[in-house]
Amino acid sequence: MNNTNILVPTDFTKVADCAVDHAINLASLLNGQIVLLHVIEKENEEHEAKLKLEGLTKQIFEKYKIEVDYILRVGNIFDDIGAVAKEIDAKLIIMGTHGAKGMQKLFGSYAIKVITNSEVPFVVVQQRPIAAHGYKKILLPIEATRETKHKIQQTIYIARYFNSQILLIGPKSSDETFVRNLRNNMAFTEASLKEEGIPYSVHYAETKNFTREIMDLAITENADLIAIVNEQKSSFFSPTEEQDIIANEAQIPVLCVNPANVTIAGGILGS
Repeated sequence: MNNTNILVPTDFTKVADCAVDHAINLASLLNGQIVLLHVIEKENEEHEAKLKLEGLTKQIFEKYKIEVDYILRVGNIFDDIGAVAKEIDAKLIIMGTHGAKGMQKLFGSYAIKVITNSEVPFVVVQQRPIAAHGYKKILLPIEATRETKHKIQQTIYIARYFNSQILLIGPKSSDETFVRNLRNNMAFTEASLKEEGIPYSVHYAETKNFTREIMDLAITENADLIAIVNEQKSSFFSPTEEQDIIANEAQIPVLCVNPANVTIAGGILGS
């Protein structure tokens, strides 16, 4: 398969179609291949699902001239998305999730479970279409943990392809050790961005509601992507806060990186 495989799980809903659109944009830039994945629970669903996958694959290729393949699996999304991504050496998974209102909020927690079971970074999208310019503004929250550095290089690789501006934001804290570690991570990030020639701005939260301030800045600055680390044990975010960012009401796509599994050196899209 192509060296730049982008895996897109689909259940043929509108939000999954939006994920396909994001993948098309990235694949066009990278001369990559899209691999659609549909997971069914029972083998008797296979015929109908195969027809849908074949139709969608043909439609994408005819309209955009992008290489498209598909995989149909009997199983469950929690195990099979990560497993398939590893099998095809996917560089990125683009997955749709539903919004944060009512019962649909459950899908945010499902998304986190799927992400945690994968060694490949995710871009999680809702129904907001990808902008014509792609991910031109990327909001990158910087935390005081060691794991926060794992998302920096991943963000830089995306920023290269879209000529992005990075918006850095750090949380507020009165703890001296926390503040010192945060400043060190911020300095490391700034040095990395300067070395790559990527424009950036630095912001600090004025309150201790870091999640709210992230979203306020993202909306004010019209961010196209938010980058977070999915690491519950060491992250500044609680599981609920991480879920709220992934299923944010502004429907801004979220890049999720698992620091324990992702190798920084190669980046998402290779060097």
